[in-house]
Amino acid sequence: MKSRLSLFAIVILALVTTIACTNPEKEYATMLIYGGTIYTVDSTSVTVEAVATKDNKILFAGSLAEAETYKNEQTEIIDLKGKTMTPGLIEGHGHFMGLGYNELNLDLLNTTSYQAIIDAVAERVKSSKPGEWITGRGWHQSKWDSMPSEVVLGFQTHHLLSAISPDNPVYLRHASGHAGFANEKAMEIAGLLDLSLDGVRKYEVEGGEVLVDASGRPTGVFNERAQTLITQHIPERTPESDIKAFDLAVEACHKNGITSFHDAGIPKETIALYEKMKSEGKMQTRIYAMLTGWDKELLSTWYEKGVMIDEDHLFTIRSVKLNCDGALGSRGAWLLEPYSDRPDHFGHETLPMEFVKETAFNGLKNGFQVCSHAIGDRANREILDRYEMAFEKMPEAATDHRFRIEHAQHLHPDDIPRFAALKVIPAMQAVHMSSDRPWAIDRLGEKRIKEGAYMWQDLLQSGVPIVNGTDVPVEPINPIASFYASVSRKTLKGTPEGGYEPEQKMTRTQALRSYTLDAAYGAFEEDIKGSITAGKLADFTIYDQDLMTVEESKILDTKVVMTIFNGEVVYSVDK
Repeated sequence: MKSRLSLFAIVILALVTTIACTNPEKEYATMLIYGGTIYTVDSTSVTVEAVATKDNKILFAGSLAEAETYKNEQTEIIDLKGKTMTPGLIEGHGHFMGLGYNELNLDLLNTTSYQAIIDAVAERVKSSKPGEWITGRGWHQSKWDSMPSEVVLGFQTHHLLSAISPDNPVYLRHASGHAGFANEKAMEIAGLLDLSLDGVRKYEVEGGEVLVDASGRPTGVFNERAQTLITQHIPERTPESDIKAFDLAVEACHKNGITSFHDAGIPKETIALYEKMKSEGKMQTRIYAMLTGWDKELLSTWYEKGVMIDEDHLFTIRSVKLNCDGALGSRGAWLLEPYSDRPDHFGHETLPMEFVKETAFNGLKNGFQVCSHAIGDRANREILDRYEMAFEKMPEAATDHRFRIEHAQHLHPDDIPRFAALKVIPAMQAVHMSSDRPWAIDRLGEKRIKEGAYMWQDLLQSGVPIVNGTDVPVEPINPIASFYASVSRKTLKGTPEGGYEPEQKMTRTQALRSYTLDAAYGAFEEDIKGSITAGKLADFTIYDQDLMTVEESKILDTKVVMTIFNGEVVYSVDK
């Protein structure tokens, strides 16, 4: 009898254990989202009816009926009311503090003439103390409606700017960041008012140039590394202004549906600022940071320290940014053949290729991804060559390197398949095509434009993902503009009919991936973000219309109406 009771007890215990194991305590959602079109960017299901999140993670994505089983009285309910939701957008190449400071300083991105710049500076002079520096960014002479009467090598001269600001030094960065424009007061402070060179029309600086007029006097335009002749005299930013710029950058990201940001090149001071912001709970955008390659001491320190992969997924450092040539607009992009509109000029190698090679080896050796800025076809080729040398020498370390080329804007046709062959990721900002293509043909000529510029579809078909973005503050951070450029190949004014080189258009699915899952892949983060998949981070962007199906002509009308970051609503037009 006793053995029967023992056997019975064992059976009951086994049954209870089985029930307990097969029916764990139910998890409940902290947020339930439904009522609109939800694009997952997950291969298992293009769209779902509802998403349930718990704290900062996705708990469930699927049918509304099943999602509601995760609901209790504490669950926050968000009814999309017909709106559209995607994974949180990822800015794949930008400059976070540049975004913030563009909000603080003169924003010249929307200026359409030299006179508009003069007017903006004149207005700032009124509120500035004598001797106080006036700085700004965003002008682009190739985008102006008209050019001033006095130009040198296609650029304006300083005389009008100097006349309206005789007592305040002025320095205005080109939209690309690869050139700058100074007034006479700024050049006086820098000791650069007389650069006579016996009629030579430019003053060469290693990796840059100072444009001069026929008499050898500087025009005020400083190209590439020559900018430091002026910028070294501009007072340093203060801790207070850095914090203000940081907060403004976070706010701008939220308004534009950006939940993650690939910060393309930061110094040690910015690293310290980000660590401070995180410790104070102010890191409300996920930053994937690239160490600036200008500072060899910084790189050595981090090679010894090793990568920093944040378990909170807020601030990660595991890559290095190298600036290897200039921009097409300022004729700084390094070309294999000379510029069509300046036949004696090939652009600039702004960083020795030997250092690129050295950094590629160090990156593989120490586990750091290398991200090299290259716009011209020669810069792209030279970098691919250096990467390949490193991969061949260290094949075991190169199995999942995910080295990138930032911009990859103009490629020789022979180099296009090399990206896939070497598994190098092109991080390309589609909106640059929209802004630059109308005048880029003057720089490169029709043949080079058609065979090698903005080659999105050729690269995608070769088997590599594209990381999209805006290069803010070179362009406004607005992701809708870059999405539109990706799928239309048109300017933001909707021209030309059919788009430039339409065979290179992305599909809308490709364009959305380039801002979500493929961008996450470009930062080794596809397992934690980039798609609406159970277990991933609860970052979402919500729009007022379906940008995946709306008529192409209406894509630019799309507005971000809500941003959810880390499982919390951080921006809403209704607030």
